[in-house]
Amino acid sequence: MSVPSPAFRARIRQGLSDAVLQEALQRATRSFQISREKAFADLPDAEAVRDRARAIRAHTIAHLDRYLEQFAREVERHGGKVFWAATAQEACDYILGLARARGISLVAKSKSMVSEEIGLNAALEAAGIRVVETDLGEFIIQLAGERPSHIITPAIHKRREDVSQLFQKHLGMPPTDEIPAMTAAARQALRQVFLDARMGISGVNFGIAETGTLVLVTNEGNGRMVTTLPPIHVALMGIERVVPTWEDAEILLRVLARSATGQALTAYTSFLTGPRRPKEPDGPEELHVVLVDNGRSRWLGTPLEEALYCIRCGACLNACPVYQAIGGHAYGSVYPGPIGSIVTPMLGEGAGAELAYASSLCGACQEICPVRIAIPDLLIRWRQMEASRLLPAWERAALWAYARIARHPAAWARLGRWAMALLRRLGRGGWLRWGPGPLRAWTAIRDLPVPQRPAFREWWASRGGGVP
Repeated sequence: MSVPSPAFRARIRQGLSDAVLQEALQRATRSFQISREKAFADLPDAEAVRDRARAIRAHTIAHLDRYLEQFAREVERHGGKVFWAATAQEACDYILGLARARGISLVAKSKSMVSEEIGLNAALEAAGIRVVETDLGEFIIQLAGERPSHIITPAIHKRREDVSQLFQKHLGMPPTDEIPAMTAAARQALRQVFLDARMGISGVNFGIAETGTLVLVTNEGNGRMVTTLPPIHVALMGIERVVPTWEDAEILLRVLARSATGQALTAYTSFLTGPRRPKEPDGPEELHVVLVDNGRSRWLGTPLEEALYCIRCGACLNACPVYQAIGGHAYGSVYPGPIGSIVTPMLGEGAGAELAYASSLCGACQEICPVRIAIPDLLIRWRQMEASRLLPAWERAALWAYARIARHPAAWARLGRWAMALLRRLGRGGWLRWGPGPLRAWTAIRDLPVPQRPAFREWWASRGGGVP
């Protein structure tokens, strides 16, 4: 197998040749980065807060069993029901069984990447249950028949002109690209869904163990509508999203919104503890919390465990030059970008490991990550683990030879002289515009400067230095 695979390579080419996508990505990711820098500049002791956030995530993941049991106990003490889903199928089966038992025909959904991960919409729709996404970005891509291309902003690849055409086609909206008119059209279409749906499904940003409280972070009122108007609320939560205390949740909220959208706090930060109590004016009659493992616990205690620290802010996507160039759909996975390239094979038992090669390893993702996940190191670890399966035999042999020669300075120096002599011979006018073998992948899209004389080793030796 070659890396990237032909299918992945085709998606990359498609992304690179899409001028509309390039324009949308550059505009959106740059805007997010500017907003994030300002938001963190306004946060006192920002670096100390990030350190604290990382410590909270590390402690929680190290004691995940204890905090999950506490969280589940508190949810049920407040009247909720907890279902432990070991797999995506178990999660879908539980929710589908619940919907059938209650005679549900319409579901209002707020944004949930876990629901994308387990394929919940398809499972419900296959059973004849209509599912309507009520987050504006998710609503747009549902109309387009696409999957999210960003963890936080699923329709980041769409321009307002694209959205206008979708709304004209599906909602009967008169031609316009005015944002207030388009949001009004979406609001009008979704309002009746909130009133008619008998089940609301949401994601969970954090679950607070000490009280069993669900924390939802949104910028639209749809999250509150989905979790309060329908009589049944189903909350989908990855098991790693638990936090021990309210104080810990407050620290994580400080970095989440700033990293995701450059806001000090999102427009809606909701805290939900149990279903509606007697005499309360609103809230669901039933609360079901589905704790989804789906392969996460397999990585506890391994070097890849650190990926479970992720709080799904999407900042690493905005900083990644590869994501900025190819967009989220090129990854072919629910979770795109640098963290998606790690999480996807973790959840897929190795499937999607080739995504680890979609990185320049520049380190921008680690630099911007609010909990300082060593993303480049984890990407390299996937490459190491899957090298025997993903790399062709000649490349494995070359790397084996490289490792042996690099341990012997004299042999390394000799090889360097031969390589530079070859490159100088092939170069024209100081540049190498066509390289043999593996070099062709580089020279096909960029020039390579011919090594100049003296080489560093020659210069160092001329100054009386030893073996560098």
